Amino acid sequence: MDEQIRIILIIIISVSIFGLLVFVFVKNYMKRKIEFYLSQKNKGDKLE
Repeated sequence: MDEQIRIILIIIISVSIFGLLVFVFVKNYMKRKIEFYLSQKNKGDKLE
């Protein structure tokens, strides 16, 4: 029983860490894209 609990905890912790890393990566990627498109939009507004 103890071995099963240890394995389940390892799986839960591994999935949590992987999910956190994916979340941080996607958040930073989206932030860069939004800043890029906002800078493009602001350049276009200044040219008009």
